[in-house]
Amino acid sequence: MGKNNHIVALDNKQEEAASKIEIIKNLIFGENIQVYDSEFESLKKDIEKKKKALEELIEEVRQDLKTAIDNVATDVNIRITELEDKIEEKIENLETEKVDKKMLGKLLIDLGEKVSAK
Repeated sequence: MGKNNHIVALDNKQEEAASKIEIIKNLIFGENIQVYDSEFESLKKDIEKKKKALEELIEEVRQDLKTAIDNVATDVNIRITELEDKIEEKIENLETEKVDKKMLGKLLIDLGEKVSAK
């Protein structure tokens, strides 16, 4: 018996086993098997529909989150810019106050010299 003969014999045994399984299924389930197949197909379609709906919902939530993150980032950038502006203003005010103190000190010295001179 050649290699091809073994393969043919094996294929025949598998077909015979599959045929026997089919006969047993028909004996056990009878006509109900078609009803079960129909119900399984219906369930499969329902699951696919729900899966698609969930995927759409996930994408919608993803877009909402992206928009929310963008909004927060924009708000943070605006607040940082406002803080930078306030800090620059405070620094300018401090520099102005220091200049005024120097000027005041010079004026006091000048006044003191004038008072001493008289």
